[in-house]
Amino acid sequence: MKTLFVFVLALLACFGASAQVSLEVVLDQDQFLPGETMRVAVKITNRSGQELHLGATPDWLTFSVESEDNFVVMKNGDVPVVEPFDLASSQMATKHVDLEPYFQMGRPARYKVIATMRIKEWGLTVNSSPVHLDVMNGAELWSQDFGMMMVSNTPPESRRYTLLKANYLREQLRLYAEVTSGDGSQVFKVTPLGPLVSFSVPEEQVDPANRLHVIWQTGAQSFSYVVVNSSGTVASRDTYDNFNSRPHLSVNGDGEVAVVGGIRRPKPGDVPQVRLPQPQPIAVPAPAK
Repeated sequence: MKTLFVFVLALLACFGASAQVSLEVVLDQDQFLPGETMRVAVKITNRSGQELHLGATPDWLTFSVESEDNFVVMKNGDVPVVEPFDLASSQMATKHVDLEPYFQMGRPARYKVIATMRIKEWGLTVNSSPVHLDVMNGAELWSQDFGMMMVSNTPPESRRYTLLKANYLREQLRLYAEVTSGDGSQVFKVTPLGPLVSFSVPEEQVDPANRLHVIWQTGAQSFSYVVVNSSGTVASRDTYDNFNSRPHLSVNGDGEVAVVGGIRRPKPGDVPQVRLPQPQPIAVPAPAK
């Protein structure tokens, strides 16, 4: 009887501690294309009255992903989370991770994500409430193969740029750039480029350095222009206005791509900083001896 009483007390203590330490998973968005970065923020709140020592071991924070239609989601590896830190009582910390490389969620479906935190000193496990996300396919607008040199003195590997559009949140069209293997079997990166109007027909060109240039309409008179490198990362981004002439891509004899027409909106960094003159030292007569 005494043993049972001690067990109940320990169980109540663990329940109380778990109520004082909470875990919340937050998504920047809840709809993704296959291969798109899935950024997750895990918010940890400590109201236990004690300082927590977290992040020292790989299992202090883990994630589970399940498909809503009971399709098994395979793991590619453990999400890297080791980064020791202390969390004082009445404070909150946020851990940011990308789930996409570590779970096979390339199949269009609805998924459930749960985070689990282990506090080794207390022998305590805390689970977050599940959050849901949807993986959806985009509609292909354009694609082009290109060669990518991986190792010198060997033939280049085949890569493919693809422009996709998807109806994000069923209200807003978004444009995406995808980099895959030449046969499309392996997705290396999917990058959201931004919103587009329904009647916009993007223009695209690949330059001699295998960078993808894209310009498309985002509003009544506004256009977005991006340059995407062969890894799928946006190298530059500009906004143009349809002022007197419509902006469009132009290619010169050397294959170099530029925007012609329209007016580019200045960026904050384009405006030169005005340096104020430094105050000159004031000469003060030396005190008389």
